[in-house]
Amino acid sequence: MKYRKDKMLKIGVLIVITGLYFLIPAVKINVNQAIFILQNVDVDLARGYILGFGMWAPVVSFLLMILQSIAAPLPAFIITFANAGLFGWVKGALLSWTSSMAGAALCFYIAKFYGRDAVIKLTGKYALDSVDDFFDRYGKYTILIARLLPFISFDIVSYAAGLTSMSFFSFFIATGIGQLPATIIYSYIGSMLTGTTKTIVVGLLMLFAISTLIFLFKKVWNDKKQSRDTTGLENVN
Repeated sequence: MKYRKDKMLKIGVLIVITGLYFLIPAVKINVNQAIFILQNVDVDLARGYILGFGMWAPVVSFLLMILQSIAAPLPAFIITFANAGLFGWVKGALLSWTSSMAGAALCFYIAKFYGRDAVIKLTGKYALDSVDDFFDRYGKYTILIARLLPFISFDIVSYAAGLTSMSFFSFFIATGIGQLPATIIYSYIGSMLTGTTKTIVVGLLMLFAISTLIFLFKKVWNDKKQSRDTTGLENVN
């Protein structure tokens, strides 16, 4: 009985979302426009789109971040850069961080609610398998590491975490901590971003990613070494 109710609820949610998209022209137009802008990976285009909503610009930016979270792997840093340019790097960072956290939470619960087959349809099997390998390799550090590395999809990691036994609290805390430094750095850079500085951005981001990776690998290595030493001592005793 519970299985049947869950199934009907899942179908009902999909029908409502599909209905909103196809039956309300404004929803369909704005969703299509937002996806087009994110696919173009153009900061100026994203900035102009958000700014076009006037006083509702922060709300639209928040919803845009939610949309890019669900429709993996659309790039989130475009919105972060645009927010920094529109609202200043501090307010922009706060908006980007809170909206990305909301998007991550939504992805986590979509995966919990609809399961692996639905996540594969949203992200692709190869992408999800790659993140699964990442979880197998780094265990409890996966979320933190993935959030600090710009070349690992934020959204696919959120979906993958929802398919594990990880608690939402652990996932949310690790996401918040891991996402914060990257958001601050991207926002600060985004506030200065012009045509001539774009080439520098890639180098800075890679430097940040490599430094972070070295630190975390060292941390994981030390923890594993400590665990092996502890096991060895127990075996000797």
